[in-house]
Amino acid sequence: MRDTTSPDTLAGTLAARLAVPAAAPHRLLFLGGAIAVLLSMTWWTAELAAGRLGWRLPQPTIPPGWAHAMLAQYGMLPFFIFGFLLTVFPRWLGQPALPRRRYLGVFGLQMGGYLLAHAGLLGRPHLLQAGFTLMLAAAALVWLTLAGVLRRSGRRDRHALSSLLALGGECFGLAAFDAYLVGASPWWALLAIQAGTFGYLLPVYLTVCHRMIPFFSANVVAGYRVVRPDWTLLLLWPLLLAHLMLAFAHAFAWLWLADLPLAVLLGALALAWQPWKAMRPGLLAALHIAFAWAPVAFVLYTLQSVVLLAGGSFLLGRAPLHALAIGFFGSMLLAMVTRVTQGHSGRPLRMGAVAWFGFAVLQGVAVARIVAAVSTDHHSSWLLLAVSGWLLAFLPWVLRSAWIYLTPRVDGCEG
Repeated sequence: MRDTTSPDTLAGTLAARLAVPAAAPHRLLFLGGAIAVLLSMTWWTAELAAGRLGWRLPQPTIPPGWAHAMLAQYGMLPFFIFGFLLTVFPRWLGQPALPRRRYLGVFGLQMGGYLLAHAGLLGRPHLLQAGFTLMLAAAALVWLTLAGVLRRSGRRDRHALSSLLALGGECFGLAAFDAYLVGASPWWALLAIQAGTFGYLLPVYLTVCHRMIPFFSANVVAGYRVVRPDWTLLLLWPLLLAHLMLAFAHAFAWLWLADLPLAVLLGALALAWQPWKAMRPGLLAALHIAFAWAPVAFVLYTLQSVVLLAGGSFLLGRAPLHALAIGFFGSMLLAMVTRVTQGHSGRPLRMGAVAWFGFAVLQGVAVARIVAAVSTDHHSSWLLLAVSGWLLAFLPWVLRSAWIYLTPRVDGCEG
């Protein structure tokens, strides 16, 4: 039988299908992030495997470790940060939802830049530069959009201001790396990598946790006491910037001046948020467990610094960084995005077997990388095992999440 479907009907069907992931900022950008979680780590796995097994792969024109750090911090994770902030920022400030054209523009710039940058890793420096320039444009568009929301609200919301400062740190880091790519000193690339962790990701993660973990806990735990004093958020910024400046100056023996107060402050917040009351439901427990990695990381940073001050060596290696990158960033990403995805798709607020599997594997990967960092065996096989564990943790979760973003809400509501 001849297919009589008209081009107009096909176009209408395609438009209807594309309208589902474009129905809300978090849907579209989380979908992009789900793709990036696998693509970034697949490239890094291939790069590590090539070095370990002697394979021949096209090599980037910059150090592979720098490429991995930059694309994880400024390429992969921003999809989730943009999707979250473009969704909740107007709600925090009592403003209407953003128009679709604005977050479609953000998605196009970020995804285009991310894909171009990855193509540039195959020995194409001009594509690499174009990719990072587009990602800078995406970050600037998000900053301008959210700054406009804040201005129209006429409010001085501390979490909104802190988030904007963190997004400013992202723009600075991307601009610094762009300068390096066009011929500036490698000093700018190293500054961009450090700024990505301590001037962008940690501030935005900790700001969101400061607002959302007590809020989520109070919603489900009877008699829960919300504790999130303003001064704790204000103190985080100078301490994180002090760590950034000391680390960039290679004053590692003095990092404890910033890291010890950070460990105490974050540990105090973790206890003030009463995790022992928040072990049910599991989705809430996962948020508290993920946050616990933040003070652990700064305890490790402090120990490393004190050992150096006493005349020792880098005894812990990259253990503190992996406690942050895998333990805190990875675990909180999976837990928080699962919470938003479940709630904003009309589903019950439960972790589910797929999310629990990924979360549990990530805890094991974080512990394994910390143990490997302090052991005498620093062979690349440990790195290969860790990144393979990341892929194992995220693959089922990504597939399930992508299906949710591509299908309508189960409760029939919009968004």
